[in-house]
Amino acid sequence: MNTAIILAGGVGSRMGVDRPKQYLIVKDKPIIAYCLEIFQNHSAIDKIVIVVSEEWQDYVEENVAKYGLTKVCGYAPAGRTRQHSIYNGLKCTQDNAPDTDICIIHDAARPLVSDKIINDCIVGATEDDGAMPVISVKDTIYQSADGKKIDNLLKRSELFAGQAPESFKFKEYLDIHISVSDDEIATTAGSSEIAYRHGMKIRLVEGSERNFKITTIEDLETFETIING
Repeated sequence: MNTAIILAGGVGSRMGVDRPKQYLIVKDKPIIAYCLEIFQNHSAIDKIVIVVSEEWQDYVEENVAKYGLTKVCGYAPAGRTRQHSIYNGLKCTQDNAPDTDICIIHDAARPLVSDKIINDCIVGATEDDGAMPVISVKDTIYQSADGKKIDNLLKRSELFAGQAPESFKFKEYLDIHISVSDDEIATTAGSSEIAYRHGMKIRLVEGSERNFKITTIEDLETFETIING
């Protein structure tokens, strides 16, 4: 069984709008609904768990019913960091979809993920321990500890920008979270970081520029342009 954990607990503070970005309305539909429909309609996804803050759960539940999202099986509370939210989603999955083999973690504010990326992530986590989509870095990247001088030159051909969804063998990934300290969970920046650090083999699969996360007003405008055709 493959379960998608959709992260919808972010506050979207960088957008400067009156609600979290995943609940903004585009063409009469909240952004989260576009994301959820992709996983609802994907044949390899069996269940969906949504991580959501308490104040928005009723709104999310209303939209789950409105759009017939029958694969949604549970709701987890948002955590104080993204990785805490993931851990809450993992525990909710254990309670509501205990037969899960692969969990696939995605951001509600990344509503243009393709079926191919989802497929590749599931295959990658099945054949290895996990998978994440990446895109090549276009600009030259310099490392600097203080932001004032170059400390190290990095080889651009070996650098990749991570995207979501990220997929993992469910039990192994959950067990890592159970075993580590709360501080380690809090300081984890990306879903695959904690997995890699604890010995899981993570496959890199091809991402897409289209699979962007709505973070800024410019991102929102790009999404609106795509949806409006």
